[in-house]
Amino acid sequence: MQLNLPDVVAEVTAVFQRYEKALNENDQLVLNELFWDSPHVVRFGIAEQLYGSAQIQGFRASRAPIDLRRELLKVVITTYGRDFATASCEYRRFETGRIGRQMQTWARLEVDGASVWRVVAAHVSLLPLPA
Repeated sequence: MQLNLPDVVAEVTAVFQRYEKALNENDQLVLNELFWDSPHVVRFGIAEQLYGSAQIQGFRASRAPIDLRRELLKVVITTYGRDFATASCEYRRFETGRIGRQMQTWARLEVDGASVWRVVAAHVSLLPLPA
């Protein structure tokens, strides 16, 4: 297996940046598009465990758009061959200054006859507030 092929890293970086822009703008259409539309996709969040695209989309539709905007502090994208990648980041939320972490697993999938990158698993956490 070849790690970090430059063209694949560029593809995943671009789709990760698209996701980040959508997250900061609370663009639910793009966020939902970039997650695998499957009962097998998983997203563990700050206070929720979501199994399947229906639960993830429902969560996004019902959450208040409070303290969503953030700045990335560190991003590590690693690709494994041509069809699998991880994107890990540390971030700071603008409103509260809280530090968080996010891990995403991306896979190249066939969707409507096109080869596209989708998040197939994700985990988001916030660090405890300083004492």
